[in-house]
Amino acid sequence: MSTAPHEVWFLTGSQGLYGEDTLRQVAEQSRRIAERLPGTPAAVVWKPVLTDAAAITDRILEANSTPECVGLIVWMHTFSPAKMWITGLDLLRKPLLHLHTQADVDLPWATIDMDFMNLNQAAHGDREFGYIQSRIGVPRKTVAGHVSDPAVAARVRAWTRAALGLAAMRTLRVARFGDNMRDVAVTEGDKVEAQLRFGVSVNTYGVNDLVAAVDAVEDAAVGELTAEYADSYRMAADLTAGGQRHDCLRYAARVELGLRTFLTAGGFGAFTTNFEDLGGLRQLPGLAVQRLMADGYGFGGEGDWKTALLLHTLKAAGAGLPGGTSFMEDYTYHLETGNELILGAHMLEVCPTIAAHRPSCEIHPLGIGGRGDPVRLVFDARPGPAIVVGLADMGDRFRLVANEIEVVAPLQPLPRLPVARAVWRPAPDLRTSTEAWLTAGGPHHTVLSSAVGLEELTDLADMLGTELLVIDERTTLRQFTREIRWNQAYYRLAGGL
Repeated sequence: MSTAPHEVWFLTGSQGLYGEDTLRQVAEQSRRIAERLPGTPAAVVWKPVLTDAAAITDRILEANSTPECVGLIVWMHTFSPAKMWITGLDLLRKPLLHLHTQADVDLPWATIDMDFMNLNQAAHGDREFGYIQSRIGVPRKTVAGHVSDPAVAARVRAWTRAALGLAAMRTLRVARFGDNMRDVAVTEGDKVEAQLRFGVSVNTYGVNDLVAAVDAVEDAAVGELTAEYADSYRMAADLTAGGQRHDCLRYAARVELGLRTFLTAGGFGAFTTNFEDLGGLRQLPGLAVQRLMADGYGFGGEGDWKTALLLHTLKAAGAGLPGGTSFMEDYTYHLETGNELILGAHMLEVCPTIAAHRPSCEIHPLGIGGRGDPVRLVFDARPGPAIVVGLADMGDRFRLVANEIEVVAPLQPLPRLPVARAVWRPAPDLRTSTEAWLTAGGPHHTVLSSAVGLEELTDLADMLGTELLVIDERTTLRQFTREIRWNQAYYRLAGGL
């Protein structure tokens, strides 16, 4: 994950009609508003008040070309004639949040006069600004209310996290080791369109390029990492130093170190593997993938680059928040009437950031891949609210499908299931959830996150201009099917087809 500082620029609109004294008050009050905005996860940077078209355009071009700037928060403190904003907004390439607020919560009823009215015109100026954004078609989020309101701060924070996810996506490089699993449809997709739409670069590398990096790892580094494993996890006895399978643990460590070297050298933030194409690898990467995901890397199994980019994006959006974000797959169902549940897992690769307890490091046979038994972390997911979201290529556009869920503890122990797993109750119920997901063509690989929610995801989809279908407590299959049909027409028209 990038540790570079990120900023959100706070822009204030006004004009010269009111005189220098008023503009000085505008600047003082707008700076005060900026200082009260939530400063995490990106710093809010106040910029001087904008009063003419040239300054507006210059500031927006500066934002476009400043990597640290992930978005703009814009407020019309007074009346800023919106024709001044046309060129700048037309050139804008960063996310925008339109903050509809004012300097103070209360009106000074006993002393209010026309000087006060001229100075406090956000109700006037923001309507002018809202019109020109709609006229041009600027994607944005609009948040109304005073910045002291926790609900306002929460919505601004959610937008900021979505902007951080977008920034991570636009600079992301994905390394695919091998191709997709053969004959699988949903993990395919248009990588050129993905680069145009999302900014992500996806390229394939021979698995033996990775093998060369794995084989070059020094024994001393392997020893240090296996010692770290012993300190971090509950170790199966046969994997410990002197155990019968300790060499397998050492090879898993070698794979992790080789993967890190390869990804770091190439500037990759996400990667995929494929059990059908392992080259000279002696075991399918399991433990290595889990630990890399925990550090913020995106991952997709069987060559699924779309899930890999989505995972990295949501990890960037949720960095520092409680909860976790993981690669996931709906595997099987518990169909007890009134207590229907989904059991999610994957062969090996579930991220330990969602673990309820200290994971157990184990080794078990894997009936596919034709290699040695792989090492993996085994655990149950932490109970609590979460979302699962998938990204599908529909041919003429990309589609995000999301479901609100409640992760629960397994109803009984799972002593013979040697993989990390999550059990959840989907909203509004399993039947509606699964029928809606299947109707939408949602993928079987997903991202499960208890760190970010639907607001961040909605903001991200709006920033990308990408379709988002949501399955939640209010979903009915009839209405959901209608939404899909309406979206089909909207996105074709919006795309100019």
